[in-house]
Amino acid sequence: MPANLYNAVVEKQKIESGFARVFGAQSGLPGTLVSVECDIVKGLHAFTIVGLPDKSVEEAKDRIAAAIKNSGLESPKRSNKKIVFSLAPAALKKEGAAFDIPIAIAFLLASEQIKCDTSHSLFAGELALDGSVRPITGALSIATVARENNLSDLYVPEENAEEVALVSGLRIIPIKSLEDLIKQLTSTTKRIYARKKTTSTKITEENSFDEIRGQEAGKRGLIIAASGAHNIALYGPPGTGKTLLARAIASILPDLDERETIEVTTIHSLAGALHGVMTRPPFRSPHHTSSYASLIGGSATPKPGEASLAHRGILFCDEFPEFRRDVIQALREPLEDRVVSVSRAKGSAIFPANFMLVAALNPCPCGHYGTGKCQCMPHVVEKYRRKISGPIADRIDMWVHVNAMPLERLSLQKKSVSGEGEKARASVSHARALQKKRFANTKLSTNTDMGPKEIESFAQLSKEAEDTLLKAASSLKLSARGFHRTIKLARTIADLAESESILVPHMLEALQYRAKDA
Repeated sequence: MPANLYNAVVEKQKIESGFARVFGAQSGLPGTLVSVECDIVKGLHAFTIVGLPDKSVEEAKDRIAAAIKNSGLESPKRSNKKIVFSLAPAALKKEGAAFDIPIAIAFLLASEQIKCDTSHSLFAGELALDGSVRPITGALSIATVARENNLSDLYVPEENAEEVALVSGLRIIPIKSLEDLIKQLTSTTKRIYARKKTTSTKITEENSFDEIRGQEAGKRGLIIAASGAHNIALYGPPGTGKTLLARAIASILPDLDERETIEVTTIHSLAGALHGVMTRPPFRSPHHTSSYASLIGGSATPKPGEASLAHRGILFCDEFPEFRRDVIQALREPLEDRVVSVSRAKGSAIFPANFMLVAALNPCPCGHYGTGKCQCMPHVVEKYRRKISGPIADRIDMWVHVNAMPLERLSLQKKSVSGEGEKARASVSHARALQKKRFANTKLSTNTDMGPKEIESFAQLSKEAEDTLLKAASSLKLSARGFHRTIKLARTIADLAESESILVPHMLEALQYRAKDA
């Protein structure tokens, strides 16, 4: 072929073909950077997406074509060309509608309908048929991917801007439509989202300590549990205030710090349960008829369950023995390992589940065992109690009995004690601050996170306290887990008393919560 003819063919192919690459991300814990590549060549019309796309990504072809057409540009379905999109890495399953925007931008760049530098940008968003942009789930994990891969600009739907602004070090550009996005890309000045300063959240929980009359033992137990994030079970006859006490614990927990806020908000965003930035510890209260998958997480595609949605907060299980036995047993791993590993047909995932279990239960099915009013047969009571197995009971640090209240204490003429909740909140915050200082150079947050190695370093026992523990461990037949959990609980009680070491009174109080005499 003559050289001039060859050069003419090459130039023609350049005009009739094109290639572009932009960056998107697969949301998750952790998220993954995805390279969205578009190749256009002359030939019979084809519009293909490769790289293990799921149904929602496959359907993006129709959404993108309509959105581009309705934005005044040439639709990929109108051109007589072969268009191939590759989502790399090819071995990673691509899910969700967040790839609409990067696929659309890759096509517009490859077809030379727009020209701009996207080498330092990451795109995410769902396109409507009219070209407008809809919000997505998991936006916060996508923002984390952008920062970890040194991408400076993040283009997200306007509704997700507040959420992703939690991740520092990024320029957040909120977009309303595909047309708006193109203007932002081709403009020299971009509309950068101004990150709002995080302020302390006002406590707005419905129940608070100020509303609870009496039940001093229950309140003391909740303050200790909240201070060290210990698991606690409240048991006693029905109508004594167990549920009220459990719900009030949310009001004395301190606000989440910046790192915890990002963790919790990311999980709720992935689950599609986000209603604004999470600056307060979550309080989850699943019904006792909840399934295994709803509590632990699952479905065909792994998603966070109630245990993960309660991360850094409270998982409240009212009528604990009424939960299905397999559901109760499923809590064994997260209570110990603080994570949930979910494997399903379409993939596997590991979700954080560092929650504080608050359980409320009656001593028997009718609730009146030990009061002289119980009519339950002995084998019925035994079966009811055996729903909570030994391994689960051993993972609960505190068993607090809630007695029936004298009627005179409930008199409507007596006012509730005001300021009690504020004092409890201050005590918990002070104890948490001591723990934060103690664990400053570690990955630990609270006393309950300590393992045997950390206990040796951070939980100093006086000689008398150690002797007391050894004698009690022998008489109560404590397991190795119960032995260590008692030390961690005593460390929290010592923190509330502002004591450097664990003394005998702290150990004795911790030991009294180990016995379960329901």
